[in-house]
Amino acid sequence: MGEVVLVVREYNGEKDCLEVEEVERNCEVGPSGKMSLFTHMLGDPLSRIRHSPAFLMLVAEMKIGAEKKIVGLIRGCIKTVTCGKKVSRVGKNGHQYATDDNHNRSLPIYTKLAYILGLRVSPSHRRMGIGLKLVTRVEQWFRENNAEYSYMATEKDNEASLTLFTHRCGYNKFRTPSILVQPVFAHPVKVSKGVTIFPLTPSEAETLYRRQFSTVEFFPRDIDSVLNNKLNLGTYVAVSSNTYSSQSWPGVEGFLSDLPKSWAVLSIWNNKEVFMLEVCGASRIKRALAKTTRIVDRVFPWIGIPSVPNVFRPFGSHFLYGLGGNGPHAVNLIKALCGFAHNLARKHGCSIVATEVSGQEPLRVGIPHWKRLSCEEDYWCMKRLGEDYSDGSVGDWTKCPPGFSVFVDPREL
Repeated sequence: MGEVVLVVREYNGEKDCLEVEEVERNCEVGPSGKMSLFTHMLGDPLSRIRHSPAFLMLVAEMKIGAEKKIVGLIRGCIKTVTCGKKVSRVGKNGHQYATDDNHNRSLPIYTKLAYILGLRVSPSHRRMGIGLKLVTRVEQWFRENNAEYSYMATEKDNEASLTLFTHRCGYNKFRTPSILVQPVFAHPVKVSKGVTIFPLTPSEAETLYRRQFSTVEFFPRDIDSVLNNKLNLGTYVAVSSNTYSSQSWPGVEGFLSDLPKSWAVLSIWNNKEVFMLEVCGASRIKRALAKTTRIVDRVFPWIGIPSVPNVFRPFGSHFLYGLGGNGPHAVNLIKALCGFAHNLARKHGCSIVATEVSGQEPLRVGIPHWKRLSCEEDYWCMKRLGEDYSDGSVGDWTKCPPGFSVFVDPREL
């Protein structure tokens, strides 16, 4: 055997794709007899990050003599997001931001934020420091591109990942949002007749989001790029039917100048074109029971029996983001929007609809989901890379208390 050398280098799509897919497959196979979730990248390992403003994928390649083998990989991306807010009586634009009861305007404070995702090390090459080398190298790229913070997300029971990032890489637990997942039934969900839903153009959606949500943590400064992306399936506003008729939408300016007592909004992202999911390792009994629920649901759709979609083969999903609203009936309105989104996912042949919200999100109770499929606490861990903010200062963001909401960017799922 020759000398063993580990090289961390940038991913090369022309020659690395098959090896990377093999590493992904080996890492996502669960223990024998247990179910696991596998992600099909549809032949494009960059699909989860390529829509971000700046992104990089690295591979760890082990050289033994003349032989080379990819044994690890990591993805990273950088964008500018809201990390806090400042209050000003005189805004840059009188119509750009919302005001409070004292006519003070809340202006967003932005920072350059990096995100680590898709860290994988082959099971046969773990406990060799490869994960640490990949994290160190991608953080070097973050710093070279002036990122001020870096964060990652993982399940709370992923002890290996949490140990690496919090004990060896200097990250601290920052936020614990919830991932809420609803299966797509064989029957359409009934949407209340007391709710009117209006579609917004990307331009209208941008105006609404910048005016109402720009001070929410993690709000992307380039929200226009998100809303104009081909994967965005639309933004929808819901109001009570007695507010506007289906033909009397006043336009976004009219809507914002005189907000209804209750309203809600969300946007829909098409994950089906980015990756497919598959539940592996399910027993024949579980598969048979799930199939039975689908058959009954299709034969008797008027009963509205919740059915389990076929998640035991590759399936698509939609992601709901930018959820928000206000007023005493906002929870019911967000529920209606989720029903609308469910029916759109059904029409597109998807098996699940998912979203991620803060644990303190007031509208969370209106989001339909199955607890068994959802994750109550998704751990977001953060590390400070730089000392200065690019726009104002709130001190160290990693030490700031959580707000009621977070804005989850669908480009980084």
